Amino acid sequence: MQAIKEIPLKKIDDYRWEIPQDYERGMRVPGRIYCDEKLLRTVRTDQALQQVANVAHLPGIVKYSLAMPDIHWGYGFPIGGVAATDPDQGGVISPGGIGFDINCGVRLVRTNLTFEEVQPKIKTLVAALFHEIPCGVGQSGEIRISRSERSKVVTEGMKWVVQKGYGVPEDLLHAEAGGCLEGADPEAVSERAYKRGSDQLGTLGSGNHFVEVQVVDQLFNQEAAERFDLHEGRVTLMIHSGSRGFGYQICDDFLGEMRQSLAKYHIQVPDIQLACAPIHSPEGKRYVAAMRAAANFAWANRQCLMYLARKVFEKVFGRSWQDMDMHLIYDVAHNIAKFEKFKVNGGEKLLCIHRKGATRAFGPGHPELPEAYRDLGQPVVIPGDMGRNSYLLLGTTQALNETFGTTCHGAGRVMSRSQAVRESRGRSIEQELEKQGIIVMGRGRKGVAEEQPAAYKDVNEVVNVVHRAGLAKRVVRMRPMGVIKG
Repeated sequence: MQAIKEIPLKKIDDYRWEIPQDYERGMRVPGRIYCDEKLLRTVRTDQALQQVANVAHLPGIVKYSLAMPDIHWGYGFPIGGVAATDPDQGGVISPGGIGFDINCGVRLVRTNLTFEEVQPKIKTLVAALFHEIPCGVGQSGEIRISRSERSKVVTEGMKWVVQKGYGVPEDLLHAEAGGCLEGADPEAVSERAYKRGSDQLGTLGSGNHFVEVQVVDQLFNQEAAERFDLHEGRVTLMIHSGSRGFGYQICDDFLGEMRQSLAKYHIQVPDIQLACAPIHSPEGKRYVAAMRAAANFAWANRQCLMYLARKVFEKVFGRSWQDMDMHLIYDVAHNIAKFEKFKVNGGEKLLCIHRKGATRAFGPGHPELPEAYRDLGQPVVIPGDMGRNSYLLLGTTQALNETFGTTCHGAGRVMSRSQAVRESRGRSIEQELEKQGIIVMGRGRKGVAEEQPAAYKDVNEVVNVVHRAGLAKRVVRMRPMGVIKG
């Protein structure tokens, strides 16, 4: 195992740390890490800080190589890493800055059901969700895409799904980018990617993906919570999934092209996993078009998952989903690159914002926000682990000024998957969680063991950092009642 290099950090304040630009020759900007003293001790246990420094070498990078408090080691970029590049200054796009699961993201659904109504039926509800929603590696869904429909899915995203009857038009008003990025090109996607995605709409997948029944257990901002119609003791539903094998294959396809682009465009990076191409190059344009296709597929997938979950609730509680007020609060992307305008050196620039394991957090008044929430700021949905909490926050103007409108995306791992499995030997994670009142069903023991609560940082500590640093402000906290996993 490679030794972990001690990275020099300058303390800016209690929640901000900096890797100096002169730490390594070739760094074009400093690194900026949002963390407190306690979380920093965990961050130093892997190579994530070195990856922050590596990202700072990218051509065209602006301001900082950023890392959120859920930062941990990833492919090329750290998970929790953010970088803005300027297309007009030779800025590049790097698949490692988006990730394999393109537009892995999460959505939060409210209900008018109470804890007292749901708790007696939680085992039945979890079992029904597990039965109806395909989860786990290689699982197929019943919502199939024909050859003639596939270009519609990747160019229209959620809109196509809603038109097929798997939702209502109102759902489109409560998703980042309306659940669709323009500029996706079906021709930029390989046949192998289409084949892998043909039966994966409405499937959860494996790893850290989940569908979780939760209950609101703490309000931090009463006025904002009422705008979302969230009250203490109310039950919510959270869905976490992405573009499945479709997005994974697109990433894999383009990594090969990008490695060749390094020599072609005379780009030097300290890690081959940061393979990239200029945004305006043919390779860069094709990747952007394919990445958008995968992002739209992911939004379509989460819409199908919500449709299936609504049907399960109808069956278990004998009421329509509308009668249970199962409306989408918001859907956010975690692994994506977006072209957004920000002020740089006194002027406004259109930048390419890589967010890998990071959530957009636009402040009040931003024109990209849904009209229903524009005066509040963007809803920021932060899931935790199976045994602790999840949060709804609001984006801030400070995040727009400091982090290109970005905050954390979850708790962040502290154990590798293999270590988590070793740590669970001789134990039943499901039984441990049931003693806490949390019902968990997974496709196999290994998958649940990999995702045990101890494998993650405490999301309460992570959210505390972004709240106190001003990147997002807490609205409500939820705790899990029941979870299905891949």
